[in-house]
Amino acid sequence: MKNKIKILVVVGARPNFIKIVPLFEEFKKYKRIKPILIHTGQHYDFGLSKIFFDELNIPKPDYNLDVGSGSHAWQTAKIMERLEPVILKEKPNLVIVVGDVNSTLAGALCAAKLRMKIAHVEAGLRSFDQRMPEEINRLLTDHISDFLFVTEPSGVRNLIKEGVSKAKIFYVGNIMIDALLKLKVKSEKLKVYEKFNVKPREYAVLTLHRPENVDDKKIFSEILESLYEIQKKIKLIWPVHPRTVKQLNNLIVKQCRNIYLIKPVGYLEMLNLMQNTKFVMSDSGGIQEETTVLGVPCLTLRKNTERPVTVDVGTNIIVGNKKERIIREAKKILAGREKKGKIPKYWDGKTAKRIVTELLELI
Repeated sequence: MKNKIKILVVVGARPNFIKIVPLFEEFKKYKRIKPILIHTGQHYDFGLSKIFFDELNIPKPDYNLDVGSGSHAWQTAKIMERLEPVILKEKPNLVIVVGDVNSTLAGALCAAKLRMKIAHVEAGLRSFDQRMPEEINRLLTDHISDFLFVTEPSGVRNLIKEGVSKAKIFYVGNIMIDALLKLKVKSEKLKVYEKFNVKPREYAVLTLHRPENVDDKKIFSEILESLYEIQKKIKLIWPVHPRTVKQLNNLIVKQCRNIYLIKPVGYLEMLNLMQNTKFVMSDSGGIQEETTVLGVPCLTLRKNTERPVTVDVGTNIIVGNKKERIIREAKKILAGREKKGKIPKYWDGKTAKRIVTELLELI
């Protein structure tokens, strides 16, 4: 047998946890591969971290850097500071980072400085809005990585336009969808919506967490005003992100009988809510992808998206954060004129297999 291939995987936030589930399942098929899981502790809230490890059967991290919350600069620096001795100790053949959070960039930077090979899963996505911290993380991570695993055609085009060698780019599909398809049947049994005395398609789901939406009082108030109008027509279930809770002192929401404010839920519960909803309103990136595969209409409360295939092919509509547009598009769906979509190429549950097959040839 060839020597063991030691692969160090860095995760730190909710989307990362979901994406590594199929990756670690695939690793199990190869005795040659020795995976090492690093949890940076970027998301330290139980609802955003530990519950995902528990319900998704993610292996216990080999290392927990326990970084916690802080400014972007502080958090990125602290992760690098605590990750460096781990990399030096383990001397992996490869470091894998996923997505676009601070842990992604910190992991890639630390590995690059130590001259380690780096693979970026979910590479090439661009919103072309560098006011978004995630966009900076994506750009920098891609340009210091050795292997770029891309989810959709726009990712390939973006990287080539930026001068990245085609030899580094691998169009493998969306690993988030691997997890969704694997866990979809399990989540169907939960019937979370029954807690709110509603039946399937009798409610809509909302998530909101981006600083441009919740930190700007004028914009946040306009979104809340749109929710006030929409809840007159359909009940809204809103798992409230910790960031949003701090801003949510607006009396208009407290007056709404049809808006259910709940704590963040686990992945399986959220998946169940999305499977049975009439539509979703969100500023999340991953939800745009999940709703496209589930065939559920999605109104994205942003001015742009780094996942254009969900608009071009899927069920996603970019509505921005203006009250009139949000209400208009919601009413279209309620009137039975929702957008129909298709599932993008390679979003078939086999992305992790394609990634690992490529890696075994590359390292």
